[in-house]
Amino acid sequence: MCLGVPGKLVSIDEQDGLPMGKVDFGGICKDVCLVYTPEAQVGQYVLVHVGFALSVIDEQEAEEIFSLLQELEEAAQAEPAPGPQPHHSQGWPGEPAAQRSEPSEPAP
Repeated sequence: MCLGVPGKLVSIDEQDGLPMGKVDFGGICKDVCLVYTPEAQVGQYVLVHVGFALSVIDEQEAEEIFSLLQELEEAAQAEPAPGPQPHHSQGWPGEPAAQRSEPSEPAP
């Protein structure tokens, strides 16, 4: 799976015979190759993957993608950290037994 990120084309020039542009990704500008999108104009949004603009998209579509990316970021922050989780009665390896929450023996 690949991820295309929308950005706003702020300038167009040529480098080494290739059409290039500066694309604004939320305040961060990067050089992007426009060889696959020769129709792109300054002020339009382009969908970029690994430094190449793959398509021109309208502002509404760009905003929808920004919204989905924000939702993904929020969901990732809400998930617990990956890795082993201790079972409530086992504790972490190397943890002293006194700190483990093992069931106590019933009273006689």
